[in-house]
Amino acid sequence: MKKLIALVALVMMSAATTAMYAQESRAERRADRKAQRDAERARLKAEEQVADAISYDDAVAALKAHQFVLEADQVMFRNGQTAFVNSNTNFVLVNQGRGTVQVAFNTVYPGPNGIGGVTVDGTTSDMKITTDKRGNVNCQFSIQGIGISAQIFITLTNGGNNASVTISPNFNSNTMTLSGNLVPLDQSSIFKGRSW
Repeated sequence: MKKLIALVALVMMSAATTAMYAQESRAERRADRKAQRDAERARLKAEEQVADAISYDDAVAALKAHQFVLEADQVMFRNGQTAFVNSNTNFVLVNQGRGTVQVAFNTVYPGPNGIGGVTVDGTTSDMKITTDKRGNVNCQFSIQGIGISAQIFITLTNGGNNASVTISPNFNSNTMTLSGNLVPLDQSSIFKGRSW
């Protein structure tokens, strides 16, 4: 009987030890999977930071070269209303002293530019570029043309190419703000309508 009790005790200890090892290995596998997920997240975040830094540097260089496009995907009107728009047809473009402002909304009315909005061209002047302590770049200039006379204020946020532009007409108070990505002119994929 003592042998039977000893044998049962030995089997029970063996089963408990096996269960303990199985639990440890499950916990180890979970920890390994978590470590792999964390490493993958860190790698992706590092890649994203590098890509953002490159796009920021490209945007700053384009601003300084006066050859850039702010491709807007959101428009905010003076009354605070916002609208999401197509970045290919809503933009502010500057190319060596010439500028274009185009807004086009998804409507059935073709608008003066033929794509649902307005396109105005002019000459740019008085461009001033400053960088604040946080690395945000501010650009201010005037644009004058037959269909436009406005002050343009661009803010490029440090750490990427996200930017906003405020268009403040000189002849009325219909200020408009566009938000989107600022890219070099040669990397832009805009579609320009008829200008006036």
